Amino acid sequence: MDCDAFYATVELLRRPEIAGQPVIVAGSGPRAVVTTASYEARRYGVGSAMPASRALRLCPQAIVIPPDFTAYREKSAEVWDIVRDRLRSPMQHVSLDEAYADVTAVEKPLRVLRALVAEVRERTGITISVGVGPSRLVAKTASDAEKPGGFVVLSREAACERFAGAPTRLLQGVGPRTQERLQEMGITTVGHLQAADGDELVARFGERMGRWLKALAYFHDGSRVESERVAKSRSSETTFDVDVGDLDALRDTVRKLAAEVCEGLRRKETRGRTIGIKVRLDDWTNITRDRSIDEYTNDTARVTEVALDLLDQNRPARPVRLIGVRVASFEGAAPERPAPLEGVDGPVQLVLPVSDAEPAR
Repeated sequence: MDCDAFYATVELLRRPEIAGQPVIVAGSGPRAVVTTASYEARRYGVGSAMPASRALRLCPQAIVIPPDFTAYREKSAEVWDIVRDRLRSPMQHVSLDEAYADVTAVEKPLRVLRALVAEVRERTGITISVGVGPSRLVAKTASDAEKPGGFVVLSREAACERFAGAPTRLLQGVGPRTQERLQEMGITTVGHLQAADGDELVARFGERMGRWLKALAYFHDGSRVESERVAKSRSSETTFDVDVGDLDALRDTVRKLAAEVCEGLRRKETRGRTIGIKVRLDDWTNITRDRSIDEYTNDTARVTEVALDLLDQNRPARPVRLIGVRVASFEGAAPERPAPLEGVDGPVQLVLPVSDAEPAR
């Protein structure tokens, strides 16, 4: 379930006089990016994570509103309280505006979901797009297929057919770099990836990722709805208004970010033993480095020491656009690893809850 243009909708509910106009929610400054945009703005090509300067070139008449995350959290709680109360099913929250629900135990789930969408809309003003499928991968892709206000039910096989002509970027986990590498192999669509030679994918991406991409193209997904998710890392990062080439300035920023991360860890009474930095250069090259230490820690001095050493050993060759500090490998947590794609060697999918009276589309 995904709330349509959530931040923009919250702003429109507070400012009904601008309904129907293109609205962009974005911060200020030369490096501001679009948090979300109304569908009127999206018709001009404006999208989330786009630089706000570019968004305004595409849609100069747009109304720009700074984000108000307190209001978004309050509205999010209102929406998901209704959903939990009506479904009473295991749920996994992905963000303020998106969640998975396991509805296999719900009697007539499609009827219940349609009534739920109507109730949420009536009580909160928020429209939810729903995707129903035998896995999180299928459900998420289906929920994005007919926004806004979509309600799409797909089997794995139907998803393979419906999205065969879509760009590979549609698939969760395929980012811009992976898409680019696939394009270099002549693979531009999901259908191309389905037909690709598995051995060639393994040769290009390695055994693990090659097999994963092949399974992904056929919408195999063994991940479960996790109603309780344990945080596996904590990070803090900042994007500079102007690219920074001065190492001392970068070191000062690392000290500040390390203090923020450690303060959050201490609030949660959490400690980790893997400390890392992230650096994005002015040409958008990303550099990540990390180091595991012997002891678990949330001590600011220790984390700062390791983060600064990583920065000194990997001095950026170009001005820096963004820098971040991360602590992971928490005490008592299982090691990080991707969810298994069980569909490769024997699919373990949920039963798609569709009855004859509730046809899929």
